Order: sequence, then C-alpha cells, then structure tokens
Amino acid sequence: MRKQITFIATGILLLVNSCTPFYQLINISPSTKLKEINFSTTEADPTYHFYYSDTLNNTYLRELRQTYNLDIMTDSLDNEFDKIKIILDWTHLQWEHNGSNNPSKPDALTILKEAKSGKMFRCVEYGIVASSALNSIGITARVLGIKTRDVERVKIGAGHVASEVYSTSLNKWIFMDPQYNVIPVLNGVPLNAVEFQNAIVNDLGNLMLVNRNGEVTPENFNNYINWITKYLFYFDVLFDQRLGDEPNYKRVNGMTKITLVPIGEKEPKIFQRRYKIDYSFYTNSLNDFYRTPK
Repeated sequence: MRKQITFIATGILLLVNSCTPFYQLINISPSTKLKEINFSTTEADPTYHFYYSDTLNNTYLRELRQTYNLDIMTDSLDNEFDKIKIILDWTHLQWEHNGSNNPSKPDALTILKEAKSGKMFRCVEYGIVASSALNSIGITARVLGIKTRDVERVKIGAGHVASEVYSTSLNKWIFMDPQYNVIPVLNGVPLNAVEFQNAIVNDLGNLMLVNRNGEVTPENFNNYINWITKYLFYFDVLFDQRLGDEPNYKRVNGMTKITLVPIGEKEPKIFQRRYKIDYSFYTNSLNDFYRTPK
C-alpha cells in the first residue's frame, strides 16, 4: 500500500513539474500552445449590421468628454494615432487591475466615478472605458472579446477583453489593450487582433508593442506576448456598440454578438464549462468582422 501511495505521489509531482503546467493538464486553465489560424475573405454577409453612436452629438459621450477633459488632452494633436495612444494611456492609469470587482453599472461614467473612490476593476472595464473615451472624441471604437481555443473545456481564464479602434487615416481597425497599455505594430503599421496573432506566429522578430511613451521594454514585450497569445483565437463583438442615451438595444435576428471563428475550428457554444453561448452568430469571414463602421 505504501508503495502504491508513493507511486501516485511521484506521478503527481511529475505532472506538476513537467513542461505542461498541472492546471492545464486537468483543464482548469487554458493551454498556452501556439497555433496558426486562418480565416476567409468571402464577401460580407448583408445580414449583419453594426450600430455605433453619433460620437459628437451624443449627450452621454459629451458628458464623458467634458467631465474628464478628453478633448483638451487630444485637441492639440494632429495625428490620429497619437490621440489613440493618449486615450489608451489615460485609461490604463485610471485604476489598478482587479479581476474580481464589478462596477454597479457597466458604463464608462459609472466605472470612472467608482474608480475615483478607490475601486479597481477587470479587463472588461478597461475595454469599456477606452472604447467610450475614444468615441467621445470622435474616433469610432468597440469593445473586443477574445477567447482561448479551449474555451469550452477550461474552468478559468478562458477570456480577455480589450478594444479595437477604427483609424480613418489608415482605413483599418487597430487592436489596443488598455489594461496593459499596449498597441501591436508591425513594420510601422498598427494591427488588428487577427493581424496581431498572425504576426506572433509568423513575424515575431519585427513585431513591436507601443504606447504613448514609445516602444515597450523587451521584458514587458515578452511578458505580454507570452500571456496574450492564448487568447487570440476566437474574437467577438456586439452588434450594438452605441453608448449612453441611444434607445432600443439592437439585435440581429435575436443575436447580440458575432464571433469570428478560424477555418476548420469548432464554434464555441459554452464558456468555461458553465455558461451557454446562445447569443452569437458565427463567421469565418474577416469581411464580416472587420467592416468599415458607418
């Protein structure tokens, strides 16, 4: 009996100390294994409609802009990307991350008010505040959900929330992570979330992470890349990105979101073993997910 117990204990130690972390072996936390993924470029499906606020005439966004002097911070800048980096950095500095706290209401003004009183919030709130702040200064942005390839099987840590902002000067979407204060750039061009994943797989040596202060340190680069990579697999956004005083929440045929799924991969229907994903359309097409906002 003693030999059997010793054998079992030794086996557990081998699992814990092996190259694959123990919690990944028992499907508690996500796998960090990097996998190349591909998407289609088929014509955009006309079924899908995205809704954005009138960024300059929305009273809620005006209050946000004026309360926090966001226009004063950015008006003197001629370069759109510089404005984006200012808002990124400002959002990052509003509170310290806490993965367990929820605000009393999930909107930027409430989050910022409660942060000012000392509360700390999750990645979700960073995404909401950054996107709202950008919209308030006339730059269209949206909250972006990203999920691991084993999102259905693991118990914790299967999702992260960031933002994507539409650059009119570059005519493309740009990924930004306000929790970590970074934007990915490849050969001088800011990347969207899918391009970011592709660059990690195929062109890591030329990839940079930047913020208001310039390029991040090699240590911060490596730490972030090692952490974020597992989340860049499934991508989702709400159809209705309107904020504040916009009435009548919009759905598309009863669905609130669209999820971009790599070609040949399963459409995730469960989040972290427990929560049904029954509110999303699924697509493999980049043209469905990355259409120009109107």
